Amino acid sequence: MKFYNSVGPNPRVVKMFMAEKCITIPEIMIDLRGGENRRAPYNVDVNPAGQTPALELDDGSVLTEVTAICEYLEERFPEIPLIGTTAEERATTRMWVRRIDLKICEPLTNGFRFSEGLSLFESRMRVLPEAAAGLKAIARDGIRWLDPLIDERNFIAGGRITLADVMLFVFLDFGAGVGQPIDPGCIHVHRWYEAMKSRPSSREA
Repeated sequence: MKFYNSVGPNPRVVKMFMAEKCITIPEIMIDLRGGENRRAPYNVDVNPAGQTPALELDDGSVLTEVTAICEYLEERFPEIPLIGTTAEERATTRMWVRRIDLKICEPLTNGFRFSEGLSLFESRMRVLPEAAAGLKAIARDGIRWLDPLIDERNFIAGGRITLADVMLFVFLDFGAGVGQPIDPGCIHVHRWYEAMKSRPSSREA
């Protein structure tokens, strides 16, 4: 297999997921800032959507999209499960991944793309600068919604680390670096974030 990596939170989710599972896959770095992902051969041979990350399988086929790649790796390398070993665990993880993606990760990322990241993205995708402030507010609302739900939890989905924790940590860490810090009033999210930041996988990814 080959892992097509780059800067940015999406590839980092997969990298941290692999680190938690003690998986090592050869990497090819793609120059995202230079637009390598938006031109041939990458957007022809690897991902026609021109996005990273991507995982080339042993048969030459390619998987894209963070959750699809992580689900595949979970099935190929079931040790140290990060999605689940039972139908109930897997469903719970997927439920939380979906919630945090829609409520926090997507609006946070687009809030950045449409404001601080505008100069990088305006030539590559449709951008809505007028929506940036609202999207950032939606992400903040999502974090506030989550905060009381994890007041007695060490991890988002309960008593075990999952893809939901990895995804949320990476995007909140990204947000903190681009002008979207966690609301100081969200004490449970702060506690959880600091615990995740102390994990070796956060430094390896």
